[in-house]
Amino acid sequence: MNTNITPAGDSKERGNTFLVSLGRLAVSIFIPLVAFAVLWAGFIFLRDSNAPQTIIALVAIIWGVGGVALLFWVTDYVVNRMPIVVAKKIQPFVFVGPAIAILAWYLFIPTMRSLYLSFFGPQSTNFVGLKNYIYAFTDSRMLEAFRNNLLWIILGTGGAVGFGLLIALLADRAKGEKFFKSLIFMPMAISFVGAGVIWRFIYAYKPLGEAQIGILNAIVTLFGGEPQAWFTIRGLNNVFLIVILVWLQTGYAMVIISAALKGVPSAIIEAGRIDGASELRVIRSIIIPFIAGTLVTVSTTIIILSLKIFDIVFTMTNGNYGTEVIASMQYKQMFRFYDYGRGSAIAIVLVIAVIPVMWYNLRQFSKREGF
Repeated sequence: MNTNITPAGDSKERGNTFLVSLGRLAVSIFIPLVAFAVLWAGFIFLRDSNAPQTIIALVAIIWGVGGVALLFWVTDYVVNRMPIVVAKKIQPFVFVGPAIAILAWYLFIPTMRSLYLSFFGPQSTNFVGLKNYIYAFTDSRMLEAFRNNLLWIILGTGGAVGFGLLIALLADRAKGEKFFKSLIFMPMAISFVGAGVIWRFIYAYKPLGEAQIGILNAIVTLFGGEPQAWFTIRGLNNVFLIVILVWLQTGYAMVIISAALKGVPSAIIEAGRIDGASELRVIRSIIIPFIAGTLVTVSTTIIILSLKIFDIVFTMTNGNYGTEVIASMQYKQMFRFYDYGRGSAIAIVLVIAVIPVMWYNLRQFSKREGF
């Protein structure tokens, strides 16, 4: 007698369970699509409506915040109604999905489109192959931009991380730690364009004999020197621009490094001092190795920022006098010369330059169980 025959009732029950699960899955897909359609309709209304600006602003706030919250709530509710095994697999995507969709829409798709356009001519009509990339790596101004970006990476990153480490070490031993850290961190609240406007007044130049409104030239003339048009001094003008990046990012580096310093065990530091190590030796041999991971993370973050630098250069010099960077060249090719092929190729070069640094940064995060 065969005892492995499945009863008809069990087979029917399994079939019903499968249909129920399939139905719930269909509903879990359908309802978020409906909610998304409602959100899209609201977007179209805001884009094409001729209503007063006040009403549009109120609708945008209510629709944006409330609509996204509703989309999450509905999707989460539907997923929780599904079998536990399925729900556990789907639920993470309920929260990560919108972020992935936004990244795809605003990052991946434009990157792929730029890659496609980089193989075409100025008006994106005739295929030119690698001609735009040959231009990107052989043109004299592009080579100048590469050199300048390398200078930004070395001096900007080194200056911001170096000063951030120094200030973090000194501030942790000062009585007014919070006050001094607040002053150093304050420039982080200023945009790069705003910082450029501020520093234009610091570097401002007037001919000899006129009142100097620039702080730097006012100090020079006070001690009997002649005012200088600082941005026309080739070689040094890039350094003057990099100072602005250091001023902006030192506060960021200081805060992150200071938090890491709090985690250095005081017992290890005291043991080093007892063994006769000087303060510099303690910093070099104990503190810095202990916070090396944080220093690397801060450095790679500022390196990425230095590779993409644009606002400061555009605001201060517009790339003149040998201060071009990769991003400013890409902007000019696309929006001044209307050469979309070259502009796209430069953008892809910039993306390729940033990817290894981002990969290394994420790898460091994963090693420390950041993900």
